[in-house]
Amino acid sequence: MTRPRLPLLRAATRLAALATATVGVLLTVATPASAAVPTGRYVALGDSYTSGPLIPTQVDLNCLRSNRNYPSVVAASAGSSSFVDVSCSGATTDDILYGGSGQLGITLPPQLSAVTSNTALVTVQIGGNDIGFSGIIGDCAEASLSSPLGSPCKDRYTAGGVDQLQARITATVPKVTSVLQGIRRAAPSARVVVLGYPAIVPDTGYGCWPVVPIAYQDVPYLRGVEKSLNAMLANTAAANGAVYADVYTPSIGRDACKSSGTRWVEGLVPQNSAAPFHPNARGEQGMATALLARLNS
Repeated sequence: MTRPRLPLLRAATRLAALATATVGVLLTVATPASAAVPTGRYVALGDSYTSGPLIPTQVDLNCLRSNRNYPSVVAASAGSSSFVDVSCSGATTDDILYGGSGQLGITLPPQLSAVTSNTALVTVQIGGNDIGFSGIIGDCAEASLSSPLGSPCKDRYTAGGVDQLQARITATVPKVTSVLQGIRRAAPSARVVVLGYPAIVPDTGYGCWPVVPIAYQDVPYLRGVEKSLNAMLANTAAANGAVYADVYTPSIGRDACKSSGTRWVEGLVPQNSAAPFHPNARGEQGMATALLARLNS
């Protein structure tokens, strides 16, 4: 299935138009300790939170993939005998199952085709784009300008008494299930790990508008949506013979409202090299550490 898509780039352009002034600082990243993880063939599947858009060095411009993303850190730490990273910015479950196109419109095969019978480890981080992550952030940021103390985004997505975002999460369950079942058929002996998503807004309170332009009353709502998405991923992993790596808990206190030297996820105007509202290199490092710990447990 080929369909040119530029959701991340369009979202970044749209969000940049809303920006206020920010300052930048240098980024330092620690090296993780080695863990007892599978040392055979490792295949990484996923979306932009996996690929690491705009984090130096970008090794695939069609997928905006960095060689400092968490799969690269894990592969180096584990000493994987071979490593294949097919994560791609903008990817959905359909891209994993059926293929699609990247940010430059170049056709890509199904990510699942990289998983072979001799694969020892598969990690997958998917679902954010299935519920419309980029569009949600853009809508909520724009709505906050007219009602920074209110809940314009929640009001929009719960109009008529139905929470549209919760419905999208529910509708994504069979899609993630198909991905995990496809992985298991392709690599029956592999360890399969599903990663959740790190904290974007603070785990408590009402955010930091206008630095992160989400209206105060919308922050708890969006926090709940992300936690619901992560819970769905954890439950779906358990139901399909995979394990779940919680990257949200270790990211608490490192959300987009924190200082540029602390945060794992950037805000509207990144102060570290990363796409808006996406992990920086520190965040990728943090997710790698959480994944290694989960594998070692």
